[in-house]
Amino acid sequence: MTAAVGLTGGIGLLLIWWSLWDTPARRKPSKRTARIDELITRAGIERVSVSGLVFTCVGAGLFTLAIVVIVTGSLPIAGCFGLFGGWAPMALVRWRARRRSAALRELWPDVVDHLRSAIRAGLSLPEALIQLSEKGPDELRPAFAGFGADYRAGGQFDAALTRLKARLADPVADRLVEALRMTREVGGSDLGKLLGTLAGFLREDARTRSELEARQSWTVNAARLAIAAPWVVLMLLATRPEAIAAYNTTGGALVLAGGLIVSLVCYRVMLRIGALPKDARVLR
Repeated sequence: MTAAVGLTGGIGLLLIWWSLWDTPARRKPSKRTARIDELITRAGIERVSVSGLVFTCVGAGLFTLAIVVIVTGSLPIAGCFGLFGGWAPMALVRWRARRRSAALRELWPDVVDHLRSAIRAGLSLPEALIQLSEKGPDELRPAFAGFGADYRAGGQFDAALTRLKARLADPVADRLVEALRMTREVGGSDLGKLLGTLAGFLREDARTRSELEARQSWTVNAARLAIAAPWVVLMLLATRPEAIAAYNTTGGALVLAGGLIVSLVCYRVMLRIGALPKDARVLR
């Protein structure tokens, strides 16, 4: 009994001593980490962290490097394809993010129309947003269901809107959320007119961007094929022993390094020249 009392008193003193120290502040993630995290969110990938994606890229690169070394016996060639394999998971996430952004661009006008109809029917702003978890587009229902859970848990509309905006990670969602937040704070009777104007603008923007992307896709795909063609030829040449022997020399490795740098620079320049203007998330 005495030992139990002493142990309890010791734990109490330890907790008192521990409470006297300041809790260390959490480190703010770097800009690159924040960008990758936002990319994962925009791609709609759940349960994948930034470190998980980085480890996947490293693992894919090492696996590709090992396979090409086993097949060709050339470390310089395997190094080039290992870099391509390591970039493949990140490229896949970027592709999914673009696909999802394009799909959401077509859905947002319907979301605004649903929201406008609910408000005209007499529902409050929180009820109208929660209703989208059942009657909104399927792609966006989980996000609005999360908003409903946040609002019911704390009853704080502003905090629930902030979490909804972070969950969607979309420029259009940012504008819509801030418009609703301002309406909630300052009041006003023109919300229906504002939402109608926004829906018309979003439809016109989606139509114009779809036409531009359709015309641009031919040029971008042709440029990607032109960049990939030399490396496909290199892989075919790697089946010849004399070609492998040539690339295993210092001169061959320098040729591969120069070709890799030129390919990467040209690809980045092609993407920069052919890129369409993107909506920036200025209201985060």
